[in-house]
Amino acid sequence: MEWLTVPFEVTFVQRALWGGMLVSAICAPAGTWVVLRGMAFLGDAMSHGLLPGVAVAALLGGNLMMGAVVSAAVMTAGVTALGRTPRLSQDTGIGLLFVGMLSLGVIIVSRSQSFAVDLTGFLFGDILAVRQQDLLVLAAASFAALAVSVLGHRAFLALAFDPRKAHTLGLRPRLAHAVLLGLLGLAIVASFHIVGTLLVLGLLIAPPAAALPWVRSVCGVMALAALLGILATFGGLLLSWHLSTAAGATVAALAVSLFFLSHVLSGLRDRRTRRAHSIASQLQVN
Repeated sequence: MEWLTVPFEVTFVQRALWGGMLVSAICAPAGTWVVLRGMAFLGDAMSHGLLPGVAVAALLGGNLMMGAVVSAAVMTAGVTALGRTPRLSQDTGIGLLFVGMLSLGVIIVSRSQSFAVDLTGFLFGDILAVRQQDLLVLAAASFAALAVSVLGHRAFLALAFDPRKAHTLGLRPRLAHAVLLGLLGLAIVASFHIVGTLLVLGLLIAPPAAALPWVRSVCGVMALAALLGILATFGGLLLSWHLSTAAGATVAALAVSLFFLSHVLSGLRDRRTRRAHSIASQLQVN
């Protein structure tokens, strides 16, 4: 069993594991609502929409996370405002913001002498470079994500399944949608420097999607999604150590693999259940 424990005896791998676990805890609540509401494209758009703020912060020598926070706020406000435009579909507005913010970010980054390095770091992150202060920020973000999820659970639930009923019950669906966008932005901002914007969707969407066929309650999906994200982090770091592959990409790839495995197994389970019901029906007829 030495191959299982040796990688995690190294300090930076231990920090990477803790970082991935905290990212999984942050992404599970936001990702569950993203999956339930079919907002995967929005998650992708918001993750790439961070680039202008990160680029400006990098060029000015400022804090990259603060730059990401500003971009996330702009994206959230933009999506909320365009969502209220009756003649423009939400997907169209999100797509325009996505292209506009990404283009602006690439233009800004292209002014830097280290264009390739900066863009690669933004897209793919570096989970093995997690520092102690990063863990403190992630811990605070995970607590905030949990608090928002608990306080907004009723409104989010009504918004996901029947927005008109949410309005009837006085749950203010527009405000709930804006808060949900903020929760999504929090998950992406807290995670992008760990696994990068291209890979953050792996932990944001794959674990909740993998958990969905096995759990009936929303809270159960969140809990199982967090566990699957932690499993993907542990397994991804282990495979990365032994196979000498990119750690963040390996974690995200394993998370997606767990999704496909989950749906194959759930398909076999459903087929077996249908067969058992068919046999039972035939026996009752006879």
